[in-house]
Amino acid sequence: MKAASPLPSPSPSPSPSAPGARAASDQEPEKPMTEIHQPDALAREVPSRPAPNKGVLIGVAALLVVLTNAVVFVLPPLLPIIQAQYHLATVADTTWVYSVLTLGGGAGFILLPRLADVYGDRNASVAASAFLTAGALIPAVGDSYPTLLVGCTLMGFGGAAQLLPLGFLRRNLGESGISVGVAVLVIATGVGIVVGMIGGGFIVENLSLRSFFVILTAACAATTAASYATIPHAPPAERARRVGVLGTVWMVAWVAAILLTLTQGLVWGEAALIPLAAGVIGGIAWVRVERRSSSAVFDVALMKAPLVTASCLCIALFAAVNSAFMLLLSTYAQIAPGALRTADAYGLGFTALDTAWLMAPFAAAFLVRGSVLDRALFNGRGVPVFVLGALISATGMAWLAVAHDRPWHYLVGAAVMGLGCRIGYTASFTLVQMAVPEEKAGMAAGAAGTFMAVGFALGTALVSGDLSASLVPVPGTGLEVAAESLYGVGYGISGVLALLVVVTVLISRARSGRRAEAAVS
Repeated sequence: MKAASPLPSPSPSPSPSAPGARAASDQEPEKPMTEIHQPDALAREVPSRPAPNKGVLIGVAALLVVLTNAVVFVLPPLLPIIQAQYHLATVADTTWVYSVLTLGGGAGFILLPRLADVYGDRNASVAASAFLTAGALIPAVGDSYPTLLVGCTLMGFGGAAQLLPLGFLRRNLGESGISVGVAVLVIATGVGIVVGMIGGGFIVENLSLRSFFVILTAACAATTAASYATIPHAPPAERARRVGVLGTVWMVAWVAAILLTLTQGLVWGEAALIPLAAGVIGGIAWVRVERRSSSAVFDVALMKAPLVTASCLCIALFAAVNSAFMLLLSTYAQIAPGALRTADAYGLGFTALDTAWLMAPFAAAFLVRGSVLDRALFNGRGVPVFVLGALISATGMAWLAVAHDRPWHYLVGAAVMGLGCRIGYTASFTLVQMAVPEEKAGMAAGAAGTFMAVGFALGTALVSGDLSASLVPVPGTGLEVAAESLYGVGYGISGVLALLVVVTVLISRARSGRRAEAAVS
């Protein structure tokens, strides 16, 4: 296994007006219809600007991605501490931490990447880091559950900083910008997930909750300063454009309604169908209005490009598989078999820190060299790449469905799952970026990121529902945990989600073929 060292993407083909372009096109074989051709803007000559320090810029990009993912995944081990310190009656009360973090993230994924296109990469990155800093500072100072919820909302919004490197790396690194940006995002996401889980376990054993937020505030403030000092203050990519206020607020509202349903569905029961219906209806109406808008948040025409809609759906499915896997692993591993009745006993009895180490192979798999993937994607082989990632992920879930009662079972499963998700995320973000010119890189990142946020919420909701279907008591505590058989079911459901990726891309390829035939006829 080698450390990631992404290669530059292949040089764009000469434009039709370039000398020799016609001769070259006469000699080259016809590309598959499922290929996403880079728009003319990708091949244009970029205006001269001072060359940034590539290593420093990539380092700051990785810092933003690792920090934002670590913030999200540091929370699961902290929930028992939050419940005890703030005197919450039930574990269900702590789910609002996830809900507000998810809702804030949904709004941030929609707005911040697009603001980077319109108002500049450095301005958007500094603003996102400032939201993270404020979100960590508020619970550090207030030290109460209401201030924690306010802080998590702000941190969720600022968490969209993880998508901004796709824009500023692409705009500053030339032809290699897409492949390097996606590699940094994917690799640093895997590292950030495990760093967050290990950090959460360490905090549980060694620090107070308030001390954690003080340290987090300092880290976010340092990131804000680093973003200001290192990200070039180039003119905005789309200076003549503006972000429509009505369209933005409308989209935030319907996405938030869907996310709220997924995060609170078990608690609200049938009442959760109301925000779900409102979100779906609002989303359909929003699409119809945005098609005619001159200041659209997302260019709806983007979704009509080959494989773009499929890529967004696939990233949601991979994110759902990812979140389901982590929830199933962390729940099973931390149940102590000695605390249950003999007939019900299962679990590994691990601490939060020990459980986090089981995820280390997941992050290690994200470091696998991705140059082969890059070449396949830039040569129009997106469908086979998606199928490969889906089948690897499904294999990992099938393994864990039958083998999940020993630590080494999880180490093997985590490595396989990490590889499958790494392939899926790389394909999704790369293909969506290839469909737009450089000045709309933020918009493309926001579209993919929004689908990813919905996918994470969906996977968590499905597994939470599965693990609530049959409960066994923990003697002497008044608590209940999921029956052991439900874990196999949960892994099976997650495997089906992975296989839906194959169905999605095959349908997309078939539709592209039919459209091509209709155009010819």
